[in-house]
Amino acid sequence: MNKDTISLKEKIGYGFGDAASSMFWKIFGMYSLFFYTDVFGITAAAAGTMFLIARLWDSVFDVFVGIAADRTKTKWGKYRPYLLWFAIPFALMGVITFYVPDFSTSGKLIYAYITYSLVMIVYSLINVPYASLLGAISPNPEERNSLSSYRMAFAFIGSFVTFMLLQPLIDFFAERFDPQSLDTTQHIVENSVSTSAIAWAMGVGVIGLLCVILFILCFSWTKERVQQIESEENVSITTDLKNLFNNSPWWILVGTGLAALLFNAIRDSVAIYYFRDYVQVNYKMSGTGWDITTIYFLIGQAANLIGVIAAPTISAKYGKKKTYMISILLAGFFSVIFYFIPNNLTFIFILQFLISVFAGYVLPLLWSMFADIVDHQEFLTGRRATGLIFSSSSMSQKLGWALGAALSGWILAWFNYVPDAPQQTADTIFGERLMISLLPAACCILAFVGMIFYPLTDKKVKEITRQLEEKRNS
Repeated sequence: MNKDTISLKEKIGYGFGDAASSMFWKIFGMYSLFFYTDVFGITAAAAGTMFLIARLWDSVFDVFVGIAADRTKTKWGKYRPYLLWFAIPFALMGVITFYVPDFSTSGKLIYAYITYSLVMIVYSLINVPYASLLGAISPNPEERNSLSSYRMAFAFIGSFVTFMLLQPLIDFFAERFDPQSLDTTQHIVENSVSTSAIAWAMGVGVIGLLCVILFILCFSWTKERVQQIESEENVSITTDLKNLFNNSPWWILVGTGLAALLFNAIRDSVAIYYFRDYVQVNYKMSGTGWDITTIYFLIGQAANLIGVIAAPTISAKYGKKKTYMISILLAGFFSVIFYFIPNNLTFIFILQFLISVFAGYVLPLLWSMFADIVDHQEFLTGRRATGLIFSSSSMSQKLGWALGAALSGWILAWFNYVPDAPQQTADTIFGERLMISLLPAACCILAFVGMIFYPLTDKKVKEITRQLEEKRNS
């Protein structure tokens, strides 16, 4: 086994990959529902159904990407080449997706289905191999935990950059290409319908260019070290899938991960509506170009980052499983309190900070535990199906966001949300309040209960790692 240590540069390089992914993912997670209802011009129910159909198909596609990546052979390794091959298509599809064509309502819906499905497919082709790279950089659980934390830290930094840039970029391009389309004393939510289509496409395009640069740096600064013990040519795809489906810790982790991501997806999707319709404070912060909703998002990302940075230290002391369970339970507890607080920005921002800190603990632990699942399956079967297993983690992420976005659209429609209405009904506002507080809390409870049954304790993972190392050395 290669004893190379993981340098700070390589950890940062690995983090750059998720910074790039998250810059786009946050656009899709937090702005896409609003974009499709109030800018693109389709109903909330239609958008929710589209999210579900496109992401369900894409979740299945993740598995095929993982299988293909496991069998890829290049001078650069199995997983790194995908970062190079699909960086530019990734950025281009983002621009195309956020373009508003001059089509009829049915034509727009068809365009939305095609472009949204394609951008999710390209996302899979670059993100599944990137996630799998974690299991190939190092066989050491502590190093992987550190890499996972760097990954999530840079993911939140990337999200932070998106929140800082997207609104000012759209405002800038709206003024540049259509000076009458935007009053610069107001913000993007109030003027979304009149904002020119080119402004959204150009704003996303600038962020896409940053993503390309970061993916190339990730490719250049990382190295694949962990080699398969068994010859890949002797193992069929059917055998890999059978081994995976017989892996009970994998099922548990997929389920708990799905619940945790539903928590994030529902909260994030409704935030813009919540501030505009219930809080009813939409002014910009002086000198920043950001509205209150963006400030709310930025507080969440900063708090997430604190949780991510603290996760390795806390989990090293108390164990991954216990840290995960306590964190997700506290995130749910404060989400319940969120429902009952006064309509006051100070209370809202304090709760957003507390919820996001504990949610920040969860995600790096989740990815690190999927790397443990890879070792566990290799220990049981002799087969290290890294790409397949990490594609399943991506699948749970996609399913979580798919169900979260779909539920958000359907719930808004159920509570009679009317796009671009000057005032929503009391029922609609009640639904928005549920979606940012009690419904996410229920997802936290599901994740907590699922993790009770997770069998791979830190002690057991270390013993598996020791035995695998002995096999590789022999």
